[in-house]
Amino acid sequence: MSLQEFGYQEQLRRALTTKDLIIFGMIFMVPIAPYGVFGFVWNDSKGMVPLAFLLGLVGMVFTALSYAAMSRAFPLAGSVYTYAHRGLHEIAGFFAGWLILLDYILIPSLLYLLSAVALQPILPAVPGWIWLVGFISINAVVNLIGIQFTARVNQYMLVMELAALALFVVFGLIALYGGMGAGRLTLKPIYDPQAFSFATVAAATSIAVLSFLGFDGISTLAEENRASQSAVGRATVLSLLLIGVLFMLQTWIATDLARNMRFASPETAFYEIAERAGGAWLRLITIIAVVLATAIANAIAAQAAVSRILFAMARDGKLPAVLAKIHPRYQTPYVSTLAVAVVSLVVGLIFADRIDDLARVVNFGALTGFVLLHLSVINHYFVRERSGEWIKHLLFPLAGLLIIVYVLYEMDRSAKIIGACWIAIGGIYYLALGRKSKKPLALGP
Repeated sequence: MSLQEFGYQEQLRRALTTKDLIIFGMIFMVPIAPYGVFGFVWNDSKGMVPLAFLLGLVGMVFTALSYAAMSRAFPLAGSVYTYAHRGLHEIAGFFAGWLILLDYILIPSLLYLLSAVALQPILPAVPGWIWLVGFISINAVVNLIGIQFTARVNQYMLVMELAALALFVVFGLIALYGGMGAGRLTLKPIYDPQAFSFATVAAATSIAVLSFLGFDGISTLAEENRASQSAVGRATVLSLLLIGVLFMLQTWIATDLARNMRFASPETAFYEIAERAGGAWLRLITIIAVVLATAIANAIAAQAAVSRILFAMARDGKLPAVLAKIHPRYQTPYVSTLAVAVVSLVVGLIFADRIDDLARVVNFGALTGFVLLHLSVINHYFVRERSGEWIKHLLFPLAGLLIIVYVLYEMDRSAKIIGACWIAIGGIYYLALGRKSKKPLALGP
């Protein structure tokens, strides 16, 4: 399908291959993401960390399949905004975009702040706002220059992350089989009959599943994909599966290596395990890798994704038209990219001492957006198109829907309240948008 069939013109440069899309997804999810949340998952799972990540992977696969299905039907930028708009209704599309913005537009600020905090013990004389401005400036320039340059940077960053992970895996296994921790890889991290309960595993999975968020960002690059129409969906599923394997490998080794350890805090748990595996030098490399992975690699991907959503919504008249402007030379949505940089700076300065509050809200938008995604698959394929594919277009999205609803149910109460307020603000904005355009609001089917 061409963009003209949907009423749009080609504005973005089609430069990405399937490999580029897979790398983008892996960078967005961060191959070493469990480093930061390991201690929290460890506490809630009672030591069954890889099991929590395995169940999280299973849950996210259903969502990835829904993204793959909708990307084939609507190969457009905008991600879940476009899919809900086309697959459900204009109003559903607006709120899907509005909700996903809550995640995408805040997560760069969260990543910058977490990285600044991680660097504090290493360079205590450097104030946090310096790191914030520096990270934002670097990422804005990379994304402004063009998607090809961003793709090249992503490749280098992925190599760095995988190298850091390989170091931990090698030295972790050497230490493990040298007599540290459990003395070998065991099945206890997968299933410990003395500690296992569905409530325990469910609580841990609700944290672990958040490490997988980011694979959905691939769909925002649909109009910059030069491979086949199915490339976006294929890359979404493949990147998720690859990341899932890496998550389980590193957490399995870390869990057995951590046997009988007492951590100083959940935040530093993985760094302490890395020090046990290879010494202080490996701990330092692990910290630096996490900073580069989050503040540069992940944040670049996040900024690229949210700028495309702003571009798509502005192109459809749901946000100010200036956000849809394309740079004449680089063919990137430069106004949206700069807007994200400014918002990241403001949010980062406001929440510099309240990172926990910011973290509580970041994932609410993505998960509620996923709910609308699964409903879009069911409505578009099973109801509207009468595909008759009971498994692909009904059972799979229903399974994904139930998992996401459960995770939302287990979410912190303050995050739900802030999320509800964001929805209410969106409703007011949508009503004002209809009044300003002097067009009847799309309230019917």
